[in-house]
Amino acid sequence: MSVKIRLARAGAHKRPFYHIVIADSRSPRDGRFIEKVGSYNPMLPADHAERVRLKDDRITHWLSNGATATDRVARFLGKAGLAPMPAYTEQPQQSAPKKKAQERAKAAAAAAAAVSGA
Repeated sequence: MSVKIRLARAGAHKRPFYHIVIADSRSPRDGRFIEKVGSYNPMLPADHAERVRLKDDRITHWLSNGATATDRVARFLGKAGLAPMPAYTEQPQQSAPKKKAQERAKAAAAAAAAVSGA
C-alpha cells in the first residue's frame, strides 16, 4: 500500500478549503483517508498565519514511514522546513515564442537600439 500526503477538498462552491490528509493512493480525492494532518485555506492572503496549518510531528512520522507528498503539499512542507524544497522547472515551455518570433523580436530590439543610439 503506497501512502500519500495530499489535499482533500472541502468548503462550499467557489469557497475552497482543503484538508491535508494521509491517504492510500488508491482512494478517491475526497474519500477515505487515514489521518488528517493539517489544512490549507487559499482564500486567506499568502502571508496569513492560518493559510497553511500543519501537525509537524505527525507529518515527520508519516514521512519517516515512507509516505510521499504530492507536488503542492511538498511545496508546503518545504516552506515549513519539514522536507527539502522540491525543484521546479521554468513553465510554461509550450507557450514560449517559436524560433521565427524570437528572431523578429531580436531584430526589432536591434533596430530600436540603433535608433536610440543614433
